[in-house]
Amino acid sequence: MDRKPVDSSNIRSVGWENGVLEVEFKNHSIYHYYGVDKETFQQLIAAESVGKYLGTHVKGVFPYARVD
Repeated sequence: MDRKPVDSSNIRSVGWENGVLEVEFKNHSIYHYYGVDKETFQQLIAAESVGKYLGTHVKGVFPYARVD
């Protein structure tokens, strides 16, 4: 999956494909969040604070797994 770099203190890059949001953190861990719609991904990458958006609108909302 192609990821886009983001301006964040904790997140290095994010990508989305077929309902799976992939988040690479600066500590090199990678997580997949499942069932994420494209609009949520677009709002994530456009957010003033990517980390805050992730914490509010993705974590605890969508199932996830660490994949690295």
